[in-house]
Amino acid sequence: MLSLANVRPQSTARFSLHRLVMAVAAFVIMALSSYQAMAADPNLVLDRIRKSGELRVPVMVGEEPGYIRDRATGAWGGFYMDWANDIATILGVKAVPVETTWGNLAADFQANKIDIAFGLNPNPKRGLVVDYLSVPLFTDAWAIVTKPGFTKTTWKELNDPSVRIVVQKGGTMQVVAEALTPKATITPVEDRPLGVMELQSGRADVMIVAIFDAVEIAKQIKGQITLPTPMLRNPATIGVRREEGNEGYENWLTNWVNQQRALGLAQGKLQQAFEKHGIDLSMLPPEFSF
Repeated sequence: MLSLANVRPQSTARFSLHRLVMAVAAFVIMALSSYQAMAADPNLVLDRIRKSGELRVPVMVGEEPGYIRDRATGAWGGFYMDWANDIATILGVKAVPVETTWGNLAADFQANKIDIAFGLNPNPKRGLVVDYLSVPLFTDAWAIVTKPGFTKTTWKELNDPSVRIVVQKGGTMQVVAEALTPKATITPVEDRPLGVMELQSGRADVMIVAIFDAVEIAKQIKGQITLPTPMLRNPATIGVRREEGNEGYENWLTNWVNQQRALGLAQGKLQQAFEKHGIDLSMLPPEFSF
């Protein structure tokens, strides 16, 4: 016959094991609950923008017709602002311009100064803090603007120490110049107007820009546009700040872009913007289409 002295240790062991199992189960439940609480709502950013009543958009001096500042009122327009206003209207908020430069965009996103940016070219360095939509709003290409009579038409010919190239600092055009024409004399400047001045003064032979910008610059200086070969197509997309809870925002913007492209709305807006700005798109090289 077993004594109680022999039974109690087993009962105590079973009881301790039961308590341990219950404690582990409780910990797992608490951990899962904490994880679910910490997991970001995919609509967090979209809801935040709608609650704030503002869609903060970067604007830039000297970037017509994408960004146009009314000298009399200070109000911002241009096709990028038109798109921003369209998105803001659908969200029930107001588009608020934030003056900056291409080179400062990544820092502006990181500092949470802006909610969206248009016409971006995927850039791995900037991509550390910016999420790009997977579909482009329109297709661009890298071009050069020169004075009439400039004869070099390939990237290989431009890659020469005698060729003086001006680019906007921190933009993708600087990446292109340093990758394809490292032997050329490359001068980075803060913004487009300074680049145009370098070209007008004769301190630069070539300015590398997106082709839609090239059309505007060529009009200003009575210059010529060349698409150096091989032609480098350039997807112009939308960027948003990389942060938790922006999945719903990105998905919604992707749907908006798909509609703009499918119905020809994006292409039509570009066409109208250039015509309204007095720019003849027949200046575009025949091998390019957007």
